[in-house]
Amino acid sequence: MSSTSTFPSAVPSLSPSEVSPYGYVPNKGLCIAFVVLFGLSTLLHFLAAFKFRLWWLIPTACLMGTGEVIGWVGRLWSSMNVVAHTPFTMQIVCTILAPTPLLAAIFIIFTRMAETLGVRYSRLTPKWYSVIFLTCDIIALVIQGLGGGIAADAKTLSATNLGANIMLAGIVFQLVAMLVFSVLAAGYFYRFIKDRPVRGKGFDPGYRDSIATTVNGPRSWDRRLKLMTLGLCISTLFLIIRAIYRTIELGDGWNGKVLRTQVYFSVFDAAMVVVATYALNIFNPGVLLYSQPPDMRDYQLDKVLH
Repeated sequence: MSSTSTFPSAVPSLSPSEVSPYGYVPNKGLCIAFVVLFGLSTLLHFLAAFKFRLWWLIPTACLMGTGEVIGWVGRLWSSMNVVAHTPFTMQIVCTILAPTPLLAAIFIIFTRMAETLGVRYSRLTPKWYSVIFLTCDIIALVIQGLGGGIAADAKTLSATNLGANIMLAGIVFQLVAMLVFSVLAAGYFYRFIKDRPVRGKGFDPGYRDSIATTVNGPRSWDRRLKLMTLGLCISTLFLIIRAIYRTIELGDGWNGKVLRTQVYFSVFDAAMVVVATYALNIFNPGVLLYSQPPDMRDYQLDKVLH
């Protein structure tokens, strides 16, 4: 809601929760905890980006963490001044948008894994995985950003609901993209494990040779790649849970019980994103995917897109 909105803050008989645009007063301790958790994860992603020269981590995982920190700083500010407009706007926009760049990191990591294990098991080429799902990520980001901006600056309940509905459309679009990606990724790993390629061994040899991690072709599914697969699955699963929660939350309406219940948001949004980001800190792609031959440390996203 805009700064011109009038919350009944001047009425002394009303409690802070009753005048709060959240429907509650954000818990100060929770806010501090999530600022610290997201801040630490972001720092670890930055260190990995520089150590392993994985520069794509900066506009993906690092951007996600930075957005979450800003959002939770906004909620921390609101815990001390619940009717202030600026922190409310900060948190509503940042917490809805921030997880989207982390999805881009997941798409990039899976693309790299498909290149490493063998493109012939994939129904799409690595280039098309990147083009399709990174484009979907950008579209979802734009839609959610538009909705978040409208909702944060709304002067009436109808305008607020309009913004919420636009955000809902963006979340649903993102959820569908994640589910399609998950089905394709699961199919890839199934075909790899069963050794049921969908393409011949000579498929796109020039492309694969330029990124192969061994002289003789794709690597086996060794312990490192199994751990990377586990990390990828954990991160994807928890972001899907978060998207389902957000779909229910926004579908319930701006004044709905789900949106106005703090514990739901803390558990099914913030905690889910924490698990998703730390999964990629623990199962670090720099260690598990990119630390093999020295020449592979300079692998860049443009090799996927061109």
